[in-house]
Amino acid sequence: MRREVPQKLTDYGPLIFPAFMLLMFFVVPFSTMIAVSFFKRNPAGFYTPDFVFDNYARFISPFFGGVLTFSLGLAITVALLAVTIAFPFTYLLTRSTRATQTVWLVVLLSILSLSEVIIGFAWSTMLSRTAGITNALVALGLMSEPQALLPGFGAVLTGMVYQALPYTILVLYPALVRVDPTLMEAARTLGASPVRAFFNVLVPSLRNTIVATLIMVFVFALGSYLLPQILGRPSHWTLSVLITDQAIYQSNMPFAAAMAVFLVLISLALVGLTLLVGGRKEDA
Repeated sequence: MRREVPQKLTDYGPLIFPAFMLLMFFVVPFSTMIAVSFFKRNPAGFYTPDFVFDNYARFISPFFGGVLTFSLGLAITVALLAVTIAFPFTYLLTRSTRATQTVWLVVLLSILSLSEVIIGFAWSTMLSRTAGITNALVALGLMSEPQALLPGFGAVLTGMVYQALPYTILVLYPALVRVDPTLMEAARTLGASPVRAFFNVLVPSLRNTIVATLIMVFVFALGSYLLPQILGRPSHWTLSVLITDQAIYQSNMPFAAAMAVFLVLISLALVGLTLLVGGRKEDA
């Protein structure tokens, strides 16, 4: 269908409220954050209006480089694991009965209602020594004594993957439910095993969807704040945690603003890449 070009100024009326919301809740705060990122911090813990690049110059420090590398690596790992787990699960879900799909979708939506605080403390209990998973392993005779599985990188990764899985499944579900079932049947008829048909036929046909989902989960994990603090050590803190630490506890608002600008720009670039992938998918 062809889109009708607006003829009058009143035709743009429905865009006024979204444009106002975008201006007030993104453009103005982001512009303020950019301005503060160039301010100068004084020894008293406050900052004065100025135009210096000292805050951005700190990006080349080994400490910031280590935090940024860890944050990007953690987000990439979470995205890969979430999509790897969610894709076959969602495919099997779309091949089940309508009642089963409804039950699972309700369960996933229920998980989405949980806050990051609840998820963090639930996993901290499950991974603890006193009331955690290892107590069940001891009862089964698989371990000699219970052990604490946190704080650590594995605990942070487990909690973040768990948090990202429902979003990943719900994003993949519409694409997989539209896949023609005769596609896999044709591959099986030509002699492909179920596993080979899955990887050689289904996965390539949804390549753009998978890439867009990976980018979405990456952006989601990049902004994780509470789980690295609850389940990990300071060495497992992400860039989002460091921004809060600099702004509140170190009273270095200009450097925190500079890091926040950097994080937002990365997120916007990845969102733009997602839109580009989606546009190529529609053109195809």
